[in-house]
Amino acid sequence: MAPTDKPQSHGPALAAASFDINENDLVIGGLAVRDIVAKAGTPCFLYDAGAMRRAYRDLQATLSGFADIYYSVKANPLPAIIALFRHEGAGAEIASAGEYRAAIKAGVAPENIIFAGPGKSRAELHEVITGGIGEIHVESAEEIARIEAIGKPVKASVRINPVPDAQAGAMRMGGKATAFGFDEEELENILPLFRRAGVIDLVGIHIYGGTQILDADMLVSQWRHAITIAARMAEMLGKPLETIDLGGGLGIPYFAGEAPLDLAKVKAAVPDLKALLKAHPLIADAHVIVEPGRFLAGPGGIYTAEVNSVKTSRGTTFVVTDGGMHHHLAASGNLGQIVKRNYPIVAPAMMQADHAETATIVGPLCTPLDTLARNAALPRLQAGDLIAILQSGAYGASASPGGFLSHAVAKEVLVENGAFEMIGR
Repeated sequence: MAPTDKPQSHGPALAAASFDINENDLVIGGLAVRDIVAKAGTPCFLYDAGAMRRAYRDLQATLSGFADIYYSVKANPLPAIIALFRHEGAGAEIASAGEYRAAIKAGVAPENIIFAGPGKSRAELHEVITGGIGEIHVESAEEIARIEAIGKPVKASVRINPVPDAQAGAMRMGGKATAFGFDEEELENILPLFRRAGVIDLVGIHIYGGTQILDADMLVSQWRHAITIAARMAEMLGKPLETIDLGGGLGIPYFAGEAPLDLAKVKAAVPDLKALLKAHPLIADAHVIVEPGRFLAGPGGIYTAEVNSVKTSRGTTFVVTDGGMHHHLAASGNLGQIVKRNYPIVAPAMMQADHAETATIVGPLCTPLDTLARNAALPRLQAGDLIAILQSGAYGASASPGGFLSHAVAKEVLVENGAFEMIGR
């Protein structure tokens, strides 16, 4: 039986663990979802600022004394979200000039921004370097040449694609043949390229093996390997490293049966990780950073849509909503999933109702790909009711084909302390 042949109902339990519930209402930031969307409209992403702050503080406490946090802007590039994490103390990791501008707009100091990505253009490099960016994380020989041609001194780290045995996660970003960074086994041959580039001050290393990691042991193992590579690189350079970027990849539970990343287990490993750093004099004082995005922003967001109609076709109930894959591609299963599995979904104004009906939730687009959930266990829905997809604070609107069929963009709303503001594009 395929994973979606069985009714899935993990949404209510996750909602109860993540947000408040007041009788029938799902409540975020002190407001009932239905009251927010009655004013803001649908489709709509709602972001709980308090939940995002808690995620940041939990991770900060876990990594205290070991690593600092740089928010990965690609997860949700809204300036209001970036500013939220900046106020908590985060730097910013960006992957384009557009994300750089969003970070600057959010008040992040240029020196607290790092730039990674396999295809940086000369124009992008010129903009961020002349703007005083903290570091460029270099991923190709051509990129070195482009930086050299700009002619302005800049600090850089080299991005390394670690060997396969060090990889973990739902989507590998390294290990196999990849467009990201330089292969670990080529490290000795790469360093002379930087030595010949007089304007580049090679100060660090960036190693990012995978994303959506839920296994704490795998994550810690990956970090240990990264520190070992950093020590080897420092010895090759014959000087201390200033920066060790361990990447992101910290996951959140989306699907039935998944458990959250065990931060207590990660925290228990921190003394050993610190000792590993101190064992190598050339990296003992390096600034270690991690760059989570999904882990910080994802759990605090929900995507809401209104039911347009309910129909039955050959024994299957279809709930047609005013939102779909053009706003939330990931929930439709078209962003990285091999087998379609449902994101957690609830009826946010019917939380106490019996989830006894099985329905397939679809959007308004003229394609069968526009399916938000299959065989979802929900209350009996009718036109005008609401659905809410949880874990939607990251890789939502900005990671979706918003122009498809020329539908309106989804609204985006930040909620905190019983008030909300529109923050969308």
